[in-house]
Amino acid sequence: MSSTDSVHFRYSQAIWVAAAIAFIGALPLASAAWYFTPVLLVPLLVGIWAWRAGTDADRAGMKIRALFGQRLIPWHEVVELGVDDRRRVVAALTGDRSVLLPAVPAASLPRLVAASGQHILGTEDQAPSA
Repeated sequence: MSSTDSVHFRYSQAIWVAAAIAFIGALPLASAAWYFTPVLLVPLLVGIWAWRAGTDADRAGMKIRALFGQRLIPWHEVVELGVDDRRRVVAALTGDRSVLLPAVPAASLPRLVAASGQHILGTEDQAPSA
């Protein structure tokens, strides 16, 4: 599969920078006493989450990635894609289930639909305006 067949949505890389700064800021506390060393895990886990979490989509389906693990949702299980009141993209699934799509902004919903090989109703008939 080529990179044009799939789309990848990730959180801002500014989260990595914030996690690195928090890790460096926690070093003096962690070095003060051995029982403070677990404090370093918090920025480390946030950094790993920011690197890993997100949504990948291609013609087969969507892969939702979290800090630990991932979930593959084939397109035939998706009933509807929509935006909630907080401008987050949500997929309504068969069986009255729904799942939040991490790192997918509402403005990128057409890109997500295009990765499935489908099109948004009404957009294919519109001619470019001059």
